[in-house]
Amino acid sequence: MTPCWLFLPPAACAGVDLQLSVRQVRDGQVLTLPFAEACTELSSGWTLVLPVEAVTACVVRLPTRKARWLRQALPFAVEEWLADDIEQMHLALGEPLAEGLHRVYALRRTWLSDWLAACPAPPGRIVMDADCLPGEGTHVLWLDGRWLLGGSAQMRLALDPEAWDSLAERCPRPHCCALAGAGVQPLAADQVLELDDAHLWLAEQTRATNLAQGDFAPATQDARWQPLRPLLALLGLWLVLQWGFNLAQGWHLQREADAYADASAALYRELFPQDHKLVNLRAQFDQHLSDAGAVQGGLLSQLGTIGALIGAQVQVEQLDYRATPGDLSLQVTAPGFAELEQLSERLQGAGMAVQLGAASREANGVSARLVIGG
Repeated sequence: MTPCWLFLPPAACAGVDLQLSVRQVRDGQVLTLPFAEACTELSSGWTLVLPVEAVTACVVRLPTRKARWLRQALPFAVEEWLADDIEQMHLALGEPLAEGLHRVYALRRTWLSDWLAACPAPPGRIVMDADCLPGEGTHVLWLDGRWLLGGSAQMRLALDPEAWDSLAERCPRPHCCALAGAGVQPLAADQVLELDDAHLWLAEQTRATNLAQGDFAPATQDARWQPLRPLLALLGLWLVLQWGFNLAQGWHLQREADAYADASAALYRELFPQDHKLVNLRAQFDQHLSDAGAVQGGLLSQLGTIGALIGAQVQVEQLDYRATPGDLSLQVTAPGFAELEQLSERLQGAGMAVQLGAASREANGVSARLVIGG
């Protein structure tokens, strides 16, 4: 099935006329209908064919090959080729040619907008009739009362038979002349192609540049997401707010962590003033606790030994311990001096360094201070 093609004749250049006779190609049939009637059954994907008289085709050298910059460069590249104000023109980028050249098409924006506004459904493609001619060599086609020039040549023209004689030598060969029906004299060419219908034959060609670009590009399937855009915008706003909340919370927690770290460092320096360098606070704390545990274990073992040697007659009134240099001081009370001497001897016999301080007579016995070294 051939998609629907709607051909505007050269008379369409004057402006929108709903009663203008146009050619409609659909399902292999060609009908001549008023424009308003031809538009009644249009659906998505149809092709609008513009007359070459409404389009200026030129070849320019663009300063870049990057796709996103090509369209920005178009107005500056073609401005000198156009008589009208560049701001009033719709520009379409065509195929790249040899030596860094590009084909560019220009037509009046308001004229195209008016014709599209008269269509009940936007076209999927907008092409120019002369641009649809095959690309091998040079083709001339009799269509709607004039000759179209196209093919691999740079020119896209509607011309008189007399003009062909001067242009033929400048156009690449082979030259092919295509026409339908009798009564038209073919142009001088390497090949003459007899057609059943010129419009149907042209609609079967596929090489034309789609002029529906930029503001005139057809809506894509993404349009089905349009009703969801408010919801997506709300979701995006929520994500931004959540990200901001997480960022603020992270900043707050980081400040608290820094405050705890500073407090821990201050406490460490207070407890261990001899440590002037903090490398790993936790590891240094653990080391000091380990050392303290070892000292505590040794002290408990020593107290157990002393307790077993003291005996029942001697009473411990006070106990003092200094980690440095590791001395244990006992204030003891005994019935007499003999019991104190015996206690000192027992402790020395257990391998302890014992110093017996001055003893004094109390009401309940004799009191003295024993200093036991580590």
